[in-house]
Amino acid sequence: MEKVDKLEYKILGISIWKIFTYFIVYSILGYIIETLFAIVTMGVWESRQSFLYGPFLGIYGLGAVFIILFSQYFDKNNFNLFIGGYIIGTFTEYIISFLTESILETKWWDYSGKILNINGRVCLLYSIFWGILTVFLVKKVNPKIDKVCNKLQEKISKKVLKIVVTVLIVFLAIDCVATCYAQDQFITRVIVEHNIPVYNQAQVKEKYDRVKENKNLDKFINTAWGNEKMIRTFPNIKIQDKDYNTIYLASLLPEIKPYYMKLFTKK
Repeated sequence: MEKVDKLEYKILGISIWKIFTYFIVYSILGYIIETLFAIVTMGVWESRQSFLYGPFLGIYGLGAVFIILFSQYFDKNNFNLFIGGYIIGTFTEYIISFLTESILETKWWDYSGKILNINGRVCLLYSIFWGILTVFLVKKVNPKIDKVCNKLQEKISKKVLKIVVTVLIVFLAIDCVATCYAQDQFITRVIVEHNIPVYNQAQVKEKYDRVKENKNLDKFINTAWGNEKMIRTFPNIKIQDKDYNTIYLASLLPEIKPYYMKLFTKK
């Protein structure tokens, strides 16, 4: 990271403010893409967001940022962009999957049933999708995003734009921390109350009991992040038991519909 002036920094030649903007914009676009994908393929309107609050899908934001940062070092022909996106997208997806499993002890996605997958975290089909998305992103989408950003800078002061971006990034950071804590509490609650055999059963039970002893904290968690809120926000959240069986938490709470609306039944 090189310092440009007292208020601005660049990473690989791109302003940190522009990187933050890219993350926000593409997290929202990713949410829209995944929501439409669920509607088309499954006939349901369900949550595809990464965080508890707001229409943000962070993996798309991170993937887009990494692609934009590193694609400038590729020749801009479609083949090189495809290969670069294939590699960068696959790496990003694998790392995020690994971190969520290690830190949150949950799976946000599982490609175990897909051909040529690696630990269920990445697979050939979605890596190809990352490559195609990169070509489309670099050639078509990002130039238009840059034009919109430039027009906004002409109409709105740079200081105001930086304040807006800063507020959104701080909000996302707080949202991310709250999401990690809420998911951890939700998974703990479901494991204990449904007696799911996991490898660290004793530690999970101790964590559950500590929260139950704090009546105010327990009430807050169950009010703000109750089962319905968590299932509706993360309908595909899943864990593994000690025998490595994958368990969808929504299947343990059948009274809660894991989607907002069913638009049609897939034949």
